[in-house]
Amino acid sequence: MARTYWLDLFTGSTWQEFIDAGANVSGFSATRAKAVEKIRPGDYLLCYLTGVSRFVGVLEVTSKPFVDSAPIWGEGAFPRRVNVRPLVMLRPETGIPILDFRGTLSIFRDLETSPNAWTGHLRAAPTRWSPEDGEAVVAAVFAAKENPVERPVDAAKLARRPRGLKTRLGTVTVPAGEEADSPPAAAEVTEHTEIQHLLLRLGSEMGFSVWVARNDRGRLYNGGKLADLFKVKETLPLQFDEGTTRTIELIDVLWLKGNAIIAAFEVESTTSIYSGLLRMSDLLAMQPNLNIPLFIVAPDERRPKVIDAVNRPTFSRLTPPLVQVCRYIAFSALRTRLKEVGAFVRYLKPEFLDELAEECTVEEP
Repeated sequence: MARTYWLDLFTGSTWQEFIDAGANVSGFSATRAKAVEKIRPGDYLLCYLTGVSRFVGVLEVTSKPFVDSAPIWGEGAFPRRVNVRPLVMLRPETGIPILDFRGTLSIFRDLETSPNAWTGHLRAAPTRWSPEDGEAVVAAVFAAKENPVERPVDAAKLARRPRGLKTRLGTVTVPAGEEADSPPAAAEVTEHTEIQHLLLRLGSEMGFSVWVARNDRGRLYNGGKLADLFKVKETLPLQFDEGTTRTIELIDVLWLKGNAIIAAFEVESTTSIYSGLLRMSDLLAMQPNLNIPLFIVAPDERRPKVIDAVNRPTFSRLTPPLVQVCRYIAFSALRTRLKEVGAFVRYLKPEFLDELAEECTVEEP
């Protein structure tokens, strides 16, 4: 069986704690359980140090995933764990800066059209990397071990924890700048429609019935109305009260199988992120037992706003909290993956979204 390469994130503190504990166990947050369960013995973990943005090691997985909360890290339990064997471990000062890979890794493609898209590949762990990218990182880390290059490390960056660890604190108000966005330009409206079109096409080609928000049915894309392009359903076959049905009908894109909603997507290109989140929170409040995967699809540069908004206290008080059921998909990730799966899209299952989407919990390495 071919080896799989996985991104493994550390802060300066968790990297040192990993070493101090014997460097034989790597852990991940409970919210990444589905991804962790796909890790197998023999896979490689690519150790990336956040803050200073450097690769600092390669670990070989030596066990199946297991659950353990024995204290190792001060920043969290990271109970989804695997046993590992270090192949290479570098000091932060001799780690390889991510930007040294600009001419090598696929994550740096299309910089002209999406200059910040590459950062989306370094935000959650474990995340599967392509064999080509994985092998390139492994080769570079081994070379750095043999011929180390000392680079100064900014102590403040090394000590920095991931952005947004305290997003659940504070008053329940809409942050400045979110409540009155300026009207979108024509090109931006087209981008919103483009993403709706991609999601409708993907769902349809995967064999699902699809729905586009009732107020968007007349939007034009490539000369045709969204409602006419993929046999979009005219009515929803749902057995909910009137208020719930009205809320569901305004969600940007739905995938359905029979009477069941397989996935719900809110596209947030220019409007306040709160518009889509409020629809989703209303849905959870009215139907707390509803088990629907929810996704916010937004540009890469809006990711921080999405993560902060989903973690606001007002949404954390829902049952279940919105952060537990809502995930983020970057525009760049959606476009890239659709190009990659084009030839076999009809064979995809809904679990395809698990790798495409990012948890909205604050991800600690």
